[in-house]
Formats: sequence, structure tokens, C-alpha cells
Amino acid sequence: MSTSGYSLRATVVDSLLTAKRPDVPVRVVVRNTAAVILPLVIGLASGHPGIGLGIAAGALDTMFSDQPGPYRQRLARLLLASLAAGLASLIGFLIGDQLVPMLIATAAFGFFGGLVVVFGPDMTRVGMTSMILLVVTAATPRPLGEAIGAASLIFAGGLLLTVFSVAAWPLQRYRPERHALAAVYRGLSSLARQQAHDDADVPALTDAMTTLQHTLLGRHHARGRAMEAFGVMLELAERIRLELTAMAELRASASIHAMFRGDAARVLAAIADALEAGEPPTQAERALQTLQASENALLGDGGNADGLAAHIHALSGQLAAAVRNANWAGSRGELRAAAAETPLPAALRSSSARATLRANLTPHSVAFRHAVRSAITLSATLFVARQLALPHGYWLPMTAAIVLRPDFAATFNFGLLRVVGTVLGLVLTTALLHITPHDTWAHLALMAVLCMSFRYLATAHYGVAVAALTGTVVILLSLEGVNSSDAVVDRVINTALGSGFALLAYVLWPTWERGRARAALSDMLDAYADYLHALARPERRDARREARTAARTARSNAQASLDRMRSEPATPQPLLELATALFSNGNRLARTAMTLEALIDDHDSLPETAEMCAFVDHTSSALHEIASALRMQRTPERLPDLRGLQRTYAALLNMGEDRQAADLLMRITDRLVDNVNTLAHITGRNRHKSAATV
Repeated sequence: MSTSGYSLRATVVDSLLTAKRPDVPVRVVVRNTAAVILPLVIGLASGHPGIGLGIAAGALDTMFSDQPGPYRQRLARLLLASLAAGLASLIGFLIGDQLVPMLIATAAFGFFGGLVVVFGPDMTRVGMTSMILLVVTAATPRPLGEAIGAASLIFAGGLLLTVFSVAAWPLQRYRPERHALAAVYRGLSSLARQQAHDDADVPALTDAMTTLQHTLLGRHHARGRAMEAFGVMLELAERIRLELTAMAELRASASIHAMFRGDAARVLAAIADALEAGEPPTQAERALQTLQASENALLGDGGNADGLAAHIHALSGQLAAAVRNANWAGSRGELRAAAAETPLPAALRSSSARATLRANLTPHSVAFRHAVRSAITLSATLFVARQLALPHGYWLPMTAAIVLRPDFAATFNFGLLRVVGTVLGLVLTTALLHITPHDTWAHLALMAVLCMSFRYLATAHYGVAVAALTGTVVILLSLEGVNSSDAVVDRVINTALGSGFALLAYVLWPTWERGRARAALSDMLDAYADYLHALARPERRDARREARTAARTARSNAQASLDRMRSEPATPQPLLELATALFSNGNRLARTAMTLEALIDDHDSLPETAEMCAFVDHTSSALHEIASALRMQRTPERLPDLRGLQRTYAALLNMGEDRQAADLLMRITDRLVDNVNTLAHITGRNRHKSAATV
């Protein structure tokens, strides 16, 4: 069977050598490290090291739940993580010496800890934390009184981390919102610097837009008059992105296009700087004056710039509004005009927790399969560790809980880096402890450095971060009396076994992405069709906003599916080629649709509006049929003659008086036909290839 060219050697090398830019703010690194180190310092200084160790362990285990977001959301997330850590610890301490009850507990925690991936990364971290603490605390069972006390200390560590995370709430009430806005406007600045869009279309900007919508409009969003300014800036960001996309798609007046995109990029970057600093957008105002001067010089006499004029004027007005609102976007500002609160787009709203869980209680669900794998693997690794009486055997199920992920690529990558990082960390820490002074305070200082390195590098290179984490844990255990050089080989063996068990569990009952890619791509095409359908009703701006958000979400899901499929072994080459071609051409169609939306918004009335809406509805129907054919693995049927319809529409436009708008509409509708027909051809061609190989 033809494969996608998957190479184990290339995958290993790529996992070991690929690193991303660290994205954890220094203030987060410092406050997380302080929550771990300060309890140890106070405990050692006061003669109660056990209390300090318990609180530090709780803070260390809940550290990764301290993620960006509104303070209300952060508080809820950290409290939930702390409760889960305390409960899992209590159960582990109480029944850790009883094999059968522990196997039942690991199965239960493994299943529900795996199932909560349906609620996103925040709940995934909570589920993983509970599994880890269950098996770690089970290694040191205690009587009821001591178990409650020890679990309370771990819970207190999570609470301490929570206090540190939200301590700035009264002083910097809107900081998370400002930083989320700044990320979007900085992404728009990068988009503006591109003279033409590539197929990637700035994925970081797409993620930032989704994050911003959750931050400003989600269930935990802040309240206050400044939030209205943030909401205005969110809507402006959407409009600016549409105009930048439309200008790039027109491919007209290259020199004027480049000049205005450069000016716009400088305005957007200055807005982002002002939002991050919480200062007035003085630099943005100066950059805006430069842009407006260029606008007046080039277009002030009524020049058209080959159809760019409408988009340039619209972009200039939106940038001016963004600069104006940036001046009020913060706790020191005051919004002068009230606006109705905007709801979170339907595509980003989650259904009730009960409904979500019920929908995923099926073997066809990725989350359900991951939950079953987690339950069996956690119980199996605990059983093996107990039956073989492995020294420091809790590292075996702990590693399995950390490594096992819902997809093959992540499981393999985390397993490999976990083993390499553990070996590196144990060797490095042993060497560092050997050359540093044999003093508790010196070891504590070294632990602080390692803890900061772990938190800062975790999203950049997991293997290096694991090395720092391993060192942190080794020193933490040494403060409890465990010799740092003891059982180095045992920990490495347990880590390797845990990673192997996790990978074996995935291979035995996999959820290969190649079986889900068609559905993800079909959903993307259906979402694009719904977006076009919404554009055929120009008067319903809210429907367009909802459809645009749904299309962006479906596109992100399809991209993630394609990336996972590329990382899996034995992916059929025809399927990979189909997915790649559909995704890239789907991107082109989405940009054409965004250009049409920008044109609709920039003109009070377009020529032959009714005919335009009818034509766009036909393209929507055709795209739905292509999506259905892709999902059912058949050739698209009953497609309308889009080219003939476009020619008829173009003939009507040629009889109109508004030549500028007519030319733009003819150009956009012609490209829309090309986009849809290309997608139909790719889908049908792939079907014929599949039939020929049977």
C-alpha cells in the first residue's frame, strides 16, 4: 500500500530537535515558581519541612492550570484543579496499599480523566493532574487523619498558586483582555505586511481571534464599561481582517497596495504596543496620520486605484476607530458611548456538560476511546508495578498518564521526549548536586532555577522541560530524605516502560486520523457553504458574523486533522493528496468569500443585488453537494452550471452604471466559480482514482 512517506527516523529527529519560541510570560514563571519555593523556605525556616513539602507539591502539580484568560475564568480553573488534586490525593493516601480498590480507582480516574478532553485543554490538565496525584500518593498510604492532613496540604498548594495568579486582579482588572486584544492586533499587523496571502493564512491569528472571542464574550468575561471598548475593538479586528484579505485578493495597483498595507501594519503594531502597556496610543495616532495623508494624496481626487479605493477608505476608517477605542481600552479609561453586549458566536458556545458527555459516550468518539485507553493503561501499569514490586514503581503509571494522548503523534512525541528528558534530567541533576555546596539553601536555589526553566520551556521543547522538571522533583524528594543519586536507573526504566505502555495502548486500539479526515474536511466545506448562504442575505450582519466564526472554527479543525494525519504512519498517499488539495483550495474559497463580504459592507447598495444573492445561493448549494459527496465518497452530482450563471450575471452587471462595483463583483464571482468548480473536480477525481485502484 502506498504510504505518506512516514519516516520513523525523521519523526524522532524532528521531535528531538524542533523547538518553538517560549510563550510563557516571565511574570507567570516567577509567580508559579514562588508558589512552589516559598512554602519550602518557610517550612524549612520554621522547622516544619513536611508542611512546606506538601504545599509545594500541590502548587507544582497544579502549575499548568495557571493559563492566560480573564481573572474569573482563571480563578474557576485553578480552584477546580486544586479540588481535583486534593480529592485524588486523599483517595490515593487512603487506599494506596489495597490493590483491588486502587485498580478500581485508577480505572475510574483514568476513564473520566481521559473523557474530559472533550471540554478542552483546561479540563484535560485537570484530568491529568488527578491521575498523576492518585498514583503518586498511593505509593505512601496513610491513616485517615494523616491522609486528610496531607491531602489538605496539597489542596492548599493549589490555593496558594491561585492567590498568586489572581493577586493583580484589583490592580490590573483588564490586563488579560488587553493582552488578548494586543495578540490579535499584532497578528493583524503581520497579516498586513504580507502582500499576498499564503495557504497558511496566519494560523496564529486565527487562534488569537478565537481566544479573544472567548476572553471578551465567554461565560467568565469581565464586566465594566471598558469591556464595551474591547467589544468594539473585537468587531473592528474582524472588519480589518476582511479588508486586508479583500485588498490582497484584488491584486491591483501593486505600489499603492504595498504602501497602504505597510502603513496599516505600523498602525496595528502601535495599537498592540499601546494595549500591552496600557498606555494611550500616541504612536498609533502618529502612524494613522501618515496613513491618512497617503490616502488623501493618492485618492483624494477621486482616484480608483483599480478598485482598491473603497477598501482603502474602509480600512482607514476602521483603523481610526481602533486607535480611538484603544485610548479607552483599559481600567484607566472611560468609554463615552454605551453599546449592547455582544454574545459569544454560536460556533464557540459549548452545550451543557451533561449533553457533551452523553454525545461522546460511544466507541466512535475520540474522547471515549481515549478514556478507555487511559483507564486500562493506568490500571495495567499500576498492576504491573505492584506485581513486580518495582522500586519507585509509581513512576510507571505516572508516566503513562502523562504520555498517553488522544492521537498517535502526540503520544509518540511525548513518550520519546519524556524518556529522553528524564534521563537527561537525572544525569544533569546528579551532576549539579555533586558540584554545588552540600547545603539545603543552595539546593533550594538550584530547585528554583530548574522550576523556572521547566515552566518557561514547557511549551517550547517538552524534552528539555522534562529534564528541568525531573531535576525539580529529585531535589524536592531529597528534601524529604530521598538520596538524589538513588534509583536513577529505576526511574529511567519506569519512565521507559510507562511510555511504552502508553504507545502500545494506542496501537492496540487506535483512533487513526485517516478515518476522520474526510468528515473534518466535509464539515469545513459545509461551513463555507453556510458562510456563502449568509452572504446572500446582506441585511443580516449577525448571521454573517456567526457563519464566519463557524467557518473559521471548522477550518481550524480541518487543519488540525490534516496535521495529525501527516504525522501518522501508513496514511494512504491518495487520501493525503486529496486532503491537502481540498484544504488549500478551500482556503482560497474562504478568502474569496471574505472579499465579497468586505465589498458588501463597503457599499450601501450594490448593482443587481438580488441577482448577486441568487448566484451566491447557487454556489452555496453546490458546495453543500461537494461536501456531501466527499463525506459519502462519491462523485458530486446535480451541480448547477455556475459558469453559465456567472456569465448571465456578468452581462447584467455590464449594463449597470456603477462600473467600479460591477468590475469588482465580476472579478469576485468569477473567482468564486473557479474555487467551487476546482473543489468539485478534486473530489470527483479522487473518487475515480479510488475506483481504479480497487
